[in-house]
Amino acid sequence: MQLTVSVGLILSIVLWGILSPTSLSAVFDTALVSITKNFGWLYLWAALALVIFAVYLAFSRYGNLKLGNDEDEPEFSLGAWFAMLFAAGMGIGLVFWGVAEPISHYNAAPPGLVSATPEAANAAVRYSFFHWGLHPWSIYSVVALSIAFFQYRRQRPALVSESIGTLPWRPVRRMAGLFDGLAVIATAFGVAASLGMGALQINSGLEVVFGLPVSKSAQVGIIVVTTALFITSAVTGVSKGVKWLSNFNMVVAAVLTLAVFVLGPTVAIIDTFTNTLGSYLSEFVRMSLRMTPFRESSWVSGWTVFYWAWWVSWSPFVGLFIARVSRGRTIREFIIGTVLVPSLLAFIWFSVFGGTALHMEIWQNVPIAAAVKEDVSTALFTMFGAMPMGLAMSVVATLLVLVFFVTSGDSATLVLGMMSTRGDPNPSARIKIVWGSLVAGIAISLLLAGGIKAVQTATIVFALPFTLVILLMVVSLWRGVREDWQQEQRKERELRQRLRQLMAQ
Repeated sequence: MQLTVSVGLILSIVLWGILSPTSLSAVFDTALVSITKNFGWLYLWAALALVIFAVYLAFSRYGNLKLGNDEDEPEFSLGAWFAMLFAAGMGIGLVFWGVAEPISHYNAAPPGLVSATPEAANAAVRYSFFHWGLHPWSIYSVVALSIAFFQYRRQRPALVSESIGTLPWRPVRRMAGLFDGLAVIATAFGVAASLGMGALQINSGLEVVFGLPVSKSAQVGIIVVTTALFITSAVTGVSKGVKWLSNFNMVVAAVLTLAVFVLGPTVAIIDTFTNTLGSYLSEFVRMSLRMTPFRESSWVSGWTVFYWAWWVSWSPFVGLFIARVSRGRTIREFIIGTVLVPSLLAFIWFSVFGGTALHMEIWQNVPIAAAVKEDVSTALFTMFGAMPMGLAMSVVATLLVLVFFVTSGDSATLVLGMMSTRGDPNPSARIKIVWGSLVAGIAISLLLAGGIKAVQTATIVFALPFTLVILLMVVSLWRGVREDWQQEQRKERELRQRLRQLMAQ
């Protein structure tokens, strides 16, 4: 019943976007402005609380609890695990925004700074670290940990609703179907919007490399081809398709990063990383709770609050996928692997790509800022065009976006299949094909109707109630972790007592 309602609502919004995209956009834009204005503080406090909670759990006495039985071993190697986390969580977004976001902040600086100045450039990279670092990965990590904890330690189905199982409040338990419905809607819309965004950037890359004109028909063709690829990958299973593609992607991303690091302003990149990491850590709390009550500015709501809501909307998808591939790891290993390592990789990425772009814009007069203003999806290729081996790097970057597109798609297909089969970790191929086709259909329909931005906005609107669901998951996880730790302590005391009795005999 819950799934039928979710699919019905998804199709209703898609139909609305096709028949009246202007109306859909206007309604959700109004809702988004209202939410970011009136509830921005909630997103900021919630995200910071999740960072603190994740760090505390990782380094507390509860960190040794294993996600599973004591004898369970991880299904995937550490390298494959990191690759899948990164590919599902942020891969395509980092490629899209690696150059565009720092340049955007340089063009339109945060409140209190003058745009296109050295101070704006420093703040541009710092806020890129902030928006893609500890906060988003903590949101993903806590949601994933909650699902994995109850799935592997309490043998509950892999569903958002099951992660609130320890809460004693009957009204909350009665709303379990609503929680799963919100997760399905957020996942379907979030992935559809990302498919649209990925198609735009792939089209821009193919124009640079092969001269393929940027057009709706080309973008539809890209979505069709990549959908066929990610459905094929999803049908082969996590241990084959998703793992292989994720490993391949990490290698390609590492090669491209190394090429830009070596061929670009190497010393300036190192200086950017060093300076920005220091300012990020020193300004961490201030940025985390920054609002502008005495200034007419929409910068914080347009960037930070929007991002936090976006990560919340993606958290059921990424959380379920991370939980699926994380059995057998301890809580400490899980949090370090899903928060600290991906954040560090994001910092390196923005230092290399954002630092290079800013250096070229400021010192070499390469018109990257103008490219961002005209079309955000061309920013990366504009930077490559001014570098040695630029065409080769454009080819690699286009391939990277394509494969990230596929890994995000097959991960989402798996998660939607799990949600629609009461948490089955290996849904049938038929279910995966149906969901993959449905998500691609949503993306194509709304791309043709000009409604991709409206769907992104709709996804953010649905994130507000899901923020409250995440806070309930935190309370439930805390209760469950304490109960299991106390149970482990009792078992250890009983074992020691038996050993003493045996030795006394």
